[in-house]
Amino acid sequence: MKKLKIAILGSTGSIGLSTLEVIKNDKLSFNIELLTANNNYTKLIKQAKFFKVKNVLIKNKKFYEKVKYSLKNSNTKVFYGNTPITRILKNRIDCTVSSIVGIAGLQPTLEAMKLSKKIAIANKETIICGWPILLKYKKKYKNEIIPIDSEHFSIMELTKNYKDNEIEEILITASGGPFLKTPFKNFKKIKPAQAIKHPNWKMGKKISVDSANLMNKVFEVIEACKIFNFNKKKYKIIIHPQSYIHSIIRFRNGLIKMILYNTDMKIPISNILYEGVNIFPKIKNIDIKTLNSLKFQQVDEKRFPSIKLVDKCLNLGPSTPTIVNASNEVLVDMFLKGKISFIDIVATINKIIKDKEFKKYAKKKAETTHIIKTIDSWARLKTKDLSVR
Repeated sequence: MKKLKIAILGSTGSIGLSTLEVIKNDKLSFNIELLTANNNYTKLIKQAKFFKVKNVLIKNKKFYEKVKYSLKNSNTKVFYGNTPITRILKNRIDCTVSSIVGIAGLQPTLEAMKLSKKIAIANKETIICGWPILLKYKKKYKNEIIPIDSEHFSIMELTKNYKDNEIEEILITASGGPFLKTPFKNFKKIKPAQAIKHPNWKMGKKISVDSANLMNKVFEVIEACKIFNFNKKKYKIIIHPQSYIHSIIRFRNGLIKMILYNTDMKIPISNILYEGVNIFPKIKNIDIKTLNSLKFQQVDEKRFPSIKLVDKCLNLGPSTPTIVNASNEVLVDMFLKGKISFIDIVATINKIIKDKEFKKYAKKKAETTHIIKTIDSWARLKTKDLSVR
């Protein structure tokens, strides 16, 4: 069987690690052409050696010499900084897994699209901020864009061969994070160490905070509206604490379909990489007791005020999601450093939306990366300014 040539952008993060776990169980089926990391050079070095990777890129230049020295006796080529992927890889590859956190993943993803047949994307920010550009690249370079996130992967699987007029409702589930039962009066006292302890998933700090206040679901609805050609009013968010059911589709013919699988990202990743081949990743089965205790509940908007941002992002201008995303990235970083409180994150985003300059940037169309960077920069500066007052 022909080996699949693959690149992983963000190989030391949770999605990157899950992808490498899939590959580890079937090393003969893959050639890893490129791994990239931001700061975690020690893990990148171990990955390069174990998988005999052809190329690695360490974003932070100060770690370049350490990576290069550690791999000097291997056949792995080492790059650093913003080296374009098109300078690293000369030939077309089968798949790129895009899992760099935040808006920083946009440019590398666009570079990868020039060389990849398939883009498996787990970067919400790239989709919600740069979707028009992704579509242009998809048409030009004849790519396939497939979402890795469990919710969007499930929607994709459930709605194949269905049209918008056949669908009544699309439900995206949320675990509710670590504070689902925390008394609301205690929210001002929430510490970063508490917010990053997700009850069901092992994730990075930033996405864990987004999950704790449901900002991740705000972005997931926007992402779904970009990826799928369904009416945006059909999307709803519901709380499902166990995280086993990822999406529920209610059809107009009376049928309700859902996808249920364990809280393990290797499942969607395996299905994406193997394209329908019957692969059985080593996953613990869900027992009957668990199936008999699945629960759902409505989102409490007082506890999760971020939910109200969905309508604003979809209706206040095409670049509103870019502004909200940039502001959120800054605020989560400030929260993790102890500079603001947990509830300040959403409160400050709402202040940004009310700012007198907001409309000027929100109405811009994301036709180029330069425009996106301009909007992103304004939102970050404005957020910092409002946060220090």
